[in-house]
Amino acid sequence: MHFPDRRTLNVLLTILAFAVVLAILYVARGVIITFVFAILLAYLIDPVVRFLQTHSLFFKNLRGPHVLEAYLAFLVCLGLVAHAIAPRLISLNSKLLKTAPAVMEGISTGEIADTIGDKYHWEDARRSQLKQFLIRHQDFTQKITQDAEQLTSKALVVLVVVPILSIFFLAEGRQITDAFIHLLSTQENHQTIREVADELNLGLRAYIRAKVILALWSLAFYSTAMLLLRFPHAIALGILGAILEFIPLAGWITSAATIIVVGVATHSHWIWIAVLLGVWRLIMDYVISPRVVGHNLEVHPLLVIFAVMVGGEIDGIVGIYLSIPAIVVARVIWQKWLSSRMPSHSQTSVST
Repeated sequence: MHFPDRRTLNVLLTILAFAVVLAILYVARGVIITFVFAILLAYLIDPVVRFLQTHSLFFKNLRGPHVLEAYLAFLVCLGLVAHAIAPRLISLNSKLLKTAPAVMEGISTGEIADTIGDKYHWEDARRSQLKQFLIRHQDFTQKITQDAEQLTSKALVVLVVVPILSIFFLAEGRQITDAFIHLLSTQENHQTIREVADELNLGLRAYIRAKVILALWSLAFYSTAMLLLRFPHAIALGILGAILEFIPLAGWITSAATIIVVGVATHSHWIWIAVLLGVWRLIMDYVISPRVVGHNLEVHPLLVIFAVMVGGEIDGIVGIYLSIPAIVVARVIWQKWLSSRMPSHSQTSVST
C-alpha cells in the first residue's frame, strides 16, 4: 500500500482546503464585515419598503422606487434631527477640531503639564512629575492618536459604503440568495440549503425587530428624561439616541456625549442627566436588552449576555454587534443538522 492512500489524501486535501478558506476569510474579514452590516441595514429598511410597496398608489409591482423612497425618508429624518441640534454643536465641534492637534501634541511632549500647572498654580515638583509621566508614555499617546485617526477613517468609509451596498440587497435580495443557493448546493441538498436560508431569514428579521424595540425603549427614556429636566431639543436628541442604539457601545456613548455637551452648552441639568444615562445603560444592557432579544430569538437572556461579552472580547464593537446574528446562524445550522440526523437514527433503530 502506497502512502498516502486515497482516503488519507482526501482527508488532507479537505483539511488544506478548509484552512485556505479560513485564511481567506481572515484576510478579507473587513470586507466581509462591511457586507454583513449592509445586509443587516437592508433587513432594517425592508419592512418600510414592503409597506410602501403594498400601500403605495404607484409602482406597486416595482421594488426599486420604494427603496429610494425609504432612503429619502430616512435622510429627511436625519436632516431634521441634525438641524434641531447641530447649531448648538457646530461651534463646539469647530473648537475641538482646531484645538485637538495642539492638545495631543502637548500631551505627547509633556508641555501640557506647564499649562495645567499655570492654571491651577501647581508647584514645580508636581509639574515635573506629570511631565515625566507623559514623556515616559509618549508611545502610548501616539498609538492612541493613530488608532483614533484610523478608526475615524474606517467609520467614514463604512458610513458611505454600507448604505450603498444595502441598496443592492434591498432591490435584489431574493435573486442574490437564489444565486448563492444555486452556487453552493447540489441536486441532493438543494432543498435543505433552501430551508436553512429561509430560517436564517426569519431569524435575522427577529433580531432586527428586537433592535427596533430597544431603539423605541431608548427613545421613550431619553425624551421623557430630558423633557422632565427641561432640556432643549429633547425629542430630537431622543430620536438621535434611538438611531444610535443600533450601534453597540459606540452608539450609546456618542448619544450620551451629545446630550451632555448640549446640556453643558445650554446650562441645563447635565449632571442629573449624566447620572440617569449611566443608570439607564445598566438597566438596558443587563435587564431590557437580554429579555427583548431573548424573547424575539427564543433564547435565554443569560445566553444573550454571554454571547455579547464573548463577542466583545473577540472583536470589540464589531464582535458585540455580530454576536447575536452569529447565534442565529449557529442555531439554525445546528437544528437543521440534528433534524437531518434524526431520521437516519430512527431508521437504524427500527431495522435493528
